Amino acid sequence: MIRCAVIGASGYTGVELAALIARHPQLELGKVYVSAASVDGGKQLSQLHGRFLGLLDLPVTPLTDDELAQVGKQHDLVFLATEHQVSTQLAPTLLAQGAVVMDLSGGFRFADAEVYPKFYGFEHEQPELLKKAVYGLAEWNADAVKTADLVAVPGCYPTASLTALKPLQEAGLLDDVQYPVINAVSGVSGAGRKASMTNSFCEVSLHPYGVLGHRHQPEISDQLGRDVIFTPHLGNFPRGIVATVTVKLAQGVTAEQVSQAYHKAYDSSSCVRLYDEMGQTPSIKNVVNTCHVDIGWKVDEASGHAVLIAAEDNLLKGAAGQAIQCANLRFGLIDFPFESGAAL
Repeated sequence: MIRCAVIGASGYTGVELAALIARHPQLELGKVYVSAASVDGGKQLSQLHGRFLGLLDLPVTPLTDDELAQVGKQHDLVFLATEHQVSTQLAPTLLAQGAVVMDLSGGFRFADAEVYPKFYGFEHEQPELLKKAVYGLAEWNADAVKTADLVAVPGCYPTASLTALKPLQEAGLLDDVQYPVINAVSGVSGAGRKASMTNSFCEVSLHPYGVLGHRHQPEISDQLGRDVIFTPHLGNFPRGIVATVTVKLAQGVTAEQVSQAYHKAYDSSSCVRLYDEMGQTPSIKNVVNTCHVDIGWKVDEASGHAVLIAAEDNLLKGAAGQAIQCANLRFGLIDFPFESGAAL
């Protein structure tokens, strides 16, 4: 059994992680932590998230200096569901203690430290660790994840966008000049458990945000190997993401070639489901509370354009579920069919 800790366990992603670990036949849930100053410290995790009553009836431990000194010694694997800069501060200590670290923040997703002041608002103090971190897009970086001690689990929007785009980019089917255009909508849980006037369920209708400046744009571009236009939207629903991507195909590319690229990439994946030519359209309804990402596409050979659709649960395949996928790869565990099993 691989003994696991979750830091940042009281948030939406953190509690999903704890639940997936608790249900996993080869993982053991050890301690779950919040920051030392958190008002959630000492409470039962199932008290904070009642849908997990009977599964997560364990106390949330404040992460004091004394606790931090032991976390990596007491656990084989530590998941960080923390703020970006906090992850950069915790990871070096945990790695030095001998733990494998799965970081769900953006703290280690870029090899270039210069990205962080512009898009994350802080100077990165661990540039050497950035070079060692492996980007945990499970279907595409499996071999690297298997030997990594620090895995940067992708963002939820990049997971949907990259899963849709990479098969065509890697197969050379996209036009070299025209940028892929990504319009994606997320539920309010993507903003975290703390509500504000900008993400409160009662205040949200449907609106774009971070236009031409969202931090996931450079992440998508970096991993795709080309520039994209990315516009996120916030929708009035709890969880899930739908990304609609418009692309210009290379000269002469056919619908059959696009279909073949997707099947070559994902026919062996347990998490990616394909909707050929969108006879059925990917939707949040079909992916919520699962670790699936559903991909559909339609090609207009006359104009040379294609529309790609990706749907996923932002808290699972877009965060906690993908982290468990990476843990399975890293430790050679079974491909456990993990699902949340309860609505948010």
